[in-house]
Amino acid sequence: MDRFYQKAYRMLGSTGRSAANESKKLDDERKDVTMVITHFADLELLTVSIEGVKQCYLDQLGFPVVDQSEDFIRFRPAPHVTLTFRESHEPVSPAHFAFEVPYSQFDAVVRAVRSRKLLLARWPDGSDVNAFDGGKNIYFRDGDGHLLEWICHSYIREDVIAPHGASKVLYMREVGFPIGDVNGFREWLKSALGMKTKEESDTFNFVVGGTAHAIAASTGRRWIPIGMHALPPNMTVTFGVSEASFIERVRASLQAHEVVAESDGELHLMKYGYRFRLRCTSFDPGIPARLPLPISIEGKEEGRSDDQELV
Repeated sequence: MDRFYQKAYRMLGSTGRSAANESKKLDDERKDVTMVITHFADLELLTVSIEGVKQCYLDQLGFPVVDQSEDFIRFRPAPHVTLTFRESHEPVSPAHFAFEVPYSQFDAVVRAVRSRKLLLARWPDGSDVNAFDGGKNIYFRDGDGHLLEWICHSYIREDVIAPHGASKVLYMREVGFPIGDVNGFREWLKSALGMKTKEESDTFNFVVGGTAHAIAASTGRRWIPIGMHALPPNMTVTFGVSEASFIERVRASLQAHEVVAESDGELHLMKYGYRFRLRCTSFDPGIPARLPLPISIEGKEEGRSDDQELV
């Protein structure tokens, strides 16, 4: 367990002067901790209709549009993440991704989702909300079939990140990576990008960096709750990082054909059939510890098993 995260997690049980002392120690030690991946900064997907995604994400979910052209549109669900779509003339393999919302506001978010007539994904018993130990979630699909999830956790402090917009998004929490070589992909995320796991399997893993939870999942499994085939989507995932030196270290570990492009503060690469960007951002690297995120500490989502994500 990372000592920085460990102390942050213990602070939950501290009060008064002890909490203040622990906070000061945490701030002092942060200077000695090299943070790597801090968050999902952008997710770029394909769509067959720019107007269709605009009607879904702007009109129904309230995500502001920050950039748009004839075949491109970018939304900002929260201050430190964007969601991008590029128009395609080819069939689209649906992606799965999830946004964290405040636990105290989850029921209100669900009421809003239902009122907007979104395409809800229901469980076999007909329900649309799933309650698990320490949290709740709800799934729905957009016009291209991408499977979105709104998820909340009772342990997430609600005074660290302000909820954003009508959908009350805190941050992008999960992106699914269906893949044939689950073990190889998982180990690359750990060795090259410094991400973490605790319990590992050949078919499903949470691999974590900061608030970003990459789901390394076998293409032989299906996304719940509708049993959707976990097909590898055509997507580009941008990880925010806090250190330019980290990007340099990753660059040095890659083979020439794996580097797509590079510039000051950013690296574009291709690995395991997925496109990645590493980008230096202003996202506070201390946020995961202050939330705090047990998975960032322990490497496993509390209260959720593998079968609660895929079947």
